[in-house]
Amino acid sequence: MRSRLDRPRRRRLLPAAAALVIAAGVLTLTPSTAVAEDDAPVTSDTGVGELLTQLKTGSDILTNKDAVEGGDGKDYWIKNHVDSSLLPPNLLQQLGVDQALIDLGLGGRDSGGTVEDDGLRHEYLVVWAGDNNILDKSGSELLDLPTSIGLDLIGQKNLIGPDFFAVVDVTKGAKSYGKVVNTATVGPLVENEPHHMQYLWHKGDNIFAGGLFTDVTYVLDTSQLPKLQLKGINLPTDTLCGSVPDAYWVTKDHKAYGTYMGGPDVPGPCTYTDGSVRIGNGFAGSPGELVRLDENGKTIAEAPAATTKAETEQRCDSIPLLSLPTCANPHGVQAREDLDTLVTSDYNEPRNIILNPVQPLSSYLRRPTVRFWDISEKDKPKLKSVTFLPDGPRKGRVAHHEESRAAMEVTVTNRPGHRGAFAETMQGGAIYYTPDITVDEPKWQQVFDLGITNKQVDPTSDAYGGGSNGAWIQTSLDDKYLYHAVAGRGATSDDKGSKPYILTLDIQKLLASGDSPACRIDTLEESYSGGAESDCPAVVDTLEAPGGPHWGALDNLELGSDGYYHETTDVKRLAYSNYFVARTGLNGDHRLCLVDIEDGKLTRDEEFRDENTGNTCIEFNRDSWPHGAWGPAKPHSMLFVTADADIK
Repeated sequence: MRSRLDRPRRRRLLPAAAALVIAAGVLTLTPSTAVAEDDAPVTSDTGVGELLTQLKTGSDILTNKDAVEGGDGKDYWIKNHVDSSLLPPNLLQQLGVDQALIDLGLGGRDSGGTVEDDGLRHEYLVVWAGDNNILDKSGSELLDLPTSIGLDLIGQKNLIGPDFFAVVDVTKGAKSYGKVVNTATVGPLVENEPHHMQYLWHKGDNIFAGGLFTDVTYVLDTSQLPKLQLKGINLPTDTLCGSVPDAYWVTKDHKAYGTYMGGPDVPGPCTYTDGSVRIGNGFAGSPGELVRLDENGKTIAEAPAATTKAETEQRCDSIPLLSLPTCANPHGVQAREDLDTLVTSDYNEPRNIILNPVQPLSSYLRRPTVRFWDISEKDKPKLKSVTFLPDGPRKGRVAHHEESRAAMEVTVTNRPGHRGAFAETMQGGAIYYTPDITVDEPKWQQVFDLGITNKQVDPTSDAYGGGSNGAWIQTSLDDKYLYHAVAGRGATSDDKGSKPYILTLDIQKLLASGDSPACRIDTLEESYSGGAESDCPAVVDTLEAPGGPHWGALDNLELGSDGYYHETTDVKRLAYSNYFVARTGLNGDHRLCLVDIEDGKLTRDEEFRDENTGNTCIEFNRDSWPHGAWGPAKPHSMLFVTADADIK
């Protein structure tokens, strides 16, 4: 039996032969009056009946529930809620809706039956978003209780609702541009705290998406966009030696590597796939691991991120303390398959950063380390080296504002002649570079400080780069530019703070310097004025981004003259979202924005407007969604994707 949006396997009905009969107040399709396009028999099924029931009630929302069995024997699902009022007939047909039903005005009112075919193949942003509810209050907000409770404080929006993938149409020229055409809710797990997916999508890839709090990886099939299908789920019991999945890198064979930032599910010794053993302090603690997943999310290998020796070059605290100190809490991950090398950056012992306004007991829970892995045997990743980012010339106002602290993200170069990588520090406010990730012990040097651009964005702000909350960092696919999202530092009574922005740096001279780059931020003056050496990254542009950008994605798809999408290295736009993790106190305003790029220059797309408010950027703080009136949501990460049939 096919579900409501599944592509039909039976012969398509001729529009003229379809008939509606009202019997006992229920709309049904009468099979006896239907004629097939050939002489094969025609039957109906419950999917058709359910669609017609939606027509009867005037609903524009077409639903489809797709379930898989987890390793615990229980069912996990994704439920699509496609808004048919936004889709033309050609897209409805791709989803498997018969022309007969389209001609009947399937969704009612402005349904797909009346939306004109636009002749376009559509591109989408798939956005992994969490339900915003009472549990997302920071500690300081919970201390500010109302004096009385009125109707405005009661309602579905504060209840715990489903997390979901929002499918947003980003097809230039489409009538549905900037509109949410589907929300695919996940269940039965709630409070996943949706976090990262992979950094780029390629034809044939599934989407890998992590839930921080539930320790779950969801794997989605995008081949029938705007509909999504659940292909697999990886549960906590599938990765016993690691927890808190953060980010993913998908390889050419469509399998993935995932960084699990937290420690083993239970404290004590844990045995990895290769037989090695490490001692951990438990769930969301230390040390984390690297997990190799197959294309449907099944665990192939768990690899330890910690060595068998104490990591003591810089201070690595854990709570509770471990007998062998380690900073192994991998967060960012990128790879160069052609160089058999993968790079991960260590951010934080995760369970200690969600207690706002209570501050972590140690600044040294924020990590200064980057790890290099041998992936010459793709299914058997091996830790090759652990490197410490060097401290810089600026004195941190608190210890975790030292330049090397909280190494959230890394990004590799892309062209065959380049072998370098960049790392950024969220609390340290610095960018580092190493020219060759293939050597046994790569060496890092600081090449940029956010104090340089904090002042450029707002001359009245505090230029100090520490605590600027930089996050997503990505080389352009042609290796000309480096893009960076900076959420900014909030103002206090004795700190003017710094504004949020998206940054573009020109890195061509730095990469051209080969194995011996001269650029080094090694004086306090350079921390605010830029590196003195000629090969230091040059500021191309800064785009103010009110609301606090944390994550971003490059659009690596372009529409060709043949009418199909193709992958490109000449990226013309990016997306960013304003949300980190609410319980850290760094919440953002929950908006999703598009930015056009020309020679590294950034211009916010003013045509990408919220369908309800008309304001630039898509508001995730809204009353209702295709899946119901669940109120505001938290968009963390996004990917540019198109249906398999629309890309070559």
